[in-house]
Amino acid sequence: MAAFRFVVLAACCGWSAWAAAMPSIQQWTTTNGARVLFVAAPEIPMLDVRVVFAAGSARDGEHPGLAGLTSALLEEGTRELPAPEFDAALEATGAQMGASSLRDMAWLSLRTLSAPTQRASALALFAQLLHSPRFVAADFERQRQRQLSGLRQEKESPGILARQTFLAALYGDHPYGRPSAGTLASVAALTLPELEAFYAQYYVAHNAIIALVGAVTREEAQASAELLSTALAAGVVAPSLPPVTAVQKPSEVHVEFDATQTHLLVGQIGIARHDPDYFPLLLGNHVLGGNGVVSLLFQEIRERRGLSYSVESHFEAMTLPGPFVASLQTRGAQLDEALALLRAQIAKFVEHGPTAVALEEARRNLVGGFPLRIDNNSKILENIAAIGFFHLPPDYLDRQVERLEAVTLEEVRAALRRHLHPSAMTVVSVGRTLPHQPAAAP
Repeated sequence: MAAFRFVVLAACCGWSAWAAAMPSIQQWTTTNGARVLFVAAPEIPMLDVRVVFAAGSARDGEHPGLAGLTSALLEEGTRELPAPEFDAALEATGAQMGASSLRDMAWLSLRTLSAPTQRASALALFAQLLHSPRFVAADFERQRQRQLSGLRQEKESPGILARQTFLAALYGDHPYGRPSAGTLASVAALTLPELEAFYAQYYVAHNAIIALVGAVTREEAQASAELLSTALAAGVVAPSLPPVTAVQKPSEVHVEFDATQTHLLVGQIGIARHDPDYFPLLLGNHVLGGNGVVSLLFQEIRERRGLSYSVESHFEAMTLPGPFVASLQTRGAQLDEALALLRAQIAKFVEHGPTAVALEEARRNLVGGFPLRIDNNSKILENIAAIGFFHLPPDYLDRQVERLEAVTLEEVRAALRRHLHPSAMTVVSVGRTLPHQPAAAP
């Protein structure tokens, strides 16, 4: 896109010029209650649409795995057109459609040519799917068996097991602590009426964000959003999730697993997406473990000690405070040494923070890489959908570089001290328990 090729040039010529090249986000609400965010992108004759709902696995309630199964069943076509006929009709328009879900959200997406004939046909099919998804017993059972098969495979993955154990240890009975895909027992117990009720409650206009990016006018975007919104029941906004209570004491959990490498996770509950310390912590973690092979943890644990092939850390900022986690894989015989070093590096970093030089390198890396995060319509769509879903300010993209540039070293250090507590972190390891060696004779 020409507008975004200019962004790269602006990185060299000054970020005030860059800001002028940012996409303008237009917002409104449909007559049925859905919030809409639209970016006009006339350079490519395509329209990308994402309809996002607060309908992720955190909404499963007493039925873990229900959100994921609902999302999977949306690929089975509509009541009028079973999957083969629906897919053929969609293919005839040249469009692509998909559905997915995470812990906070679920979404359906459409990519179509923006020419009126193809766009109208693709949007009509998309609206039909929203209005009357094909929830029938045979399709439900097939998708349930597929989800059960995936859960059985997950039991063979030490990495997935480590993550699930870590979240359960952090969040306990909170919805964030449950496996997103459910368990073998919970998925086996799901029923089609439960799935239909879940869709009826959460896939509604007042619980929806409609994001559009493409070569259409404001009027065409409004008509498209109205078509999709009208296909949904008006409904109500999803209720607030229960608050997250941070664990105030350290804990260690080991899960026995026959693997050559032990997976190690160390962390705690971190921040929500709207937290005012988001950018200071983004910069701080970029130095600590978020910038690949040049991060502090990689250099200390992999390069200097050879204790792990890879090591990283990150904040997962969600609707409510998500986890901060540092992770690595190491041989079982090195687990204690790797854990001690990881703990020590986190504690030292929280106490002292990054150096001024390291912070500036992280800032330049994040600022310089920002244009690549909005260099096509799909990436812009994902960004504006997140702006809508997390209730971020409408100038969020415009001012992201400005916010990164404004963060001071002391703000980073203070944010790290406020949010990270090395003495109260949760430790999870998944691997073999090695026999204790007898002490050497005196």
